[in-house]
Amino acid sequence: MKMSKHMYSTVNLSDKDLKEQGNRLYNLRKYEDAISCYSKAIIKNPDIAHYFTNRALCYLKLLKWDSACTDCRRALDMDPNIVKGHFFLGQALLETGNLDESIKHLQRALDLAKEQKLNFGDDIAAQLRTARKKRFAIQEEKRISQEIELQTYLNRLIREDKERQINNLKLEEIDNSNRNEKILDIEEKSDSYLNDLNALFQKVDDRRRKREVPDYLCGKISFEILQEPVITPSGITYDKKDLEEHLQRVGHFDPVTRVKLTADQLIPNFAMKEVVDAFLADNEWALEY
Repeated sequence: MKMSKHMYSTVNLSDKDLKEQGNRLYNLRKYEDAISCYSKAIIKNPDIAHYFTNRALCYLKLLKWDSACTDCRRALDMDPNIVKGHFFLGQALLETGNLDESIKHLQRALDLAKEQKLNFGDDIAAQLRTARKKRFAIQEEKRISQEIELQTYLNRLIREDKERQINNLKLEEIDNSNRNEKILDIEEKSDSYLNDLNALFQKVDDRRRKREVPDYLCGKISFEILQEPVITPSGITYDKKDLEEHLQRVGHFDPVTRVKLTADQLIPNFAMKEVVDAFLADNEWALEY
């Protein structure tokens, strides 16, 4: 059987050579061909976790989320502390809507990257922010639906109670003028209850529309609301605790710009602190964001 040029070029290569060829093809954005090389490397040596994460990254580029998940899980079975296994799995799970598990793996990737002093810039934290925001949005949508359902139910109860009182009144042996006066009183009270109830829900709805924390109020490392904002010479604001931990455990450079940075160069960002405090004063729910 006549072999294709591609088959002939890989048939005698070692698993490491195949992995390197896969890397080159990936850099050329030839993801299907890269997958083929990584797959052949895996056949020759199925005990290397990185071969699976490399192939998983190609699957991510091709939007093949399930295949990416499978490869990441296989890599993590071999090495539970491989950052890319958790990172890529978290991304794939995010795309398939498995948000709780996605957040768990992305958080683990972020923690491991810090422990192993690996620099992924803002990539992992950005994905984690996205996953948390997506989960928060879904929870908000569910909460809104429940509030609307409750409002509708309470409105119906008030109207049914009004009708019941009026029907009972019609059975009483009283003169028409007195009956009409009492019916009018019942209707006025019912309308007042409805107006108060709907006004209360309107206030809830007004506050609900504000339930989103702007990105600029969140730290670029922990993705949480800034507690003690500091600014670097590069002009980027971080949470002091997160940045000091980065400087100690990862390296003395700005996480975003990678410019050399030391702790004594950090300047408190009092203006941002005022903005954050004002936002939290009006939006206590944001502490759970």
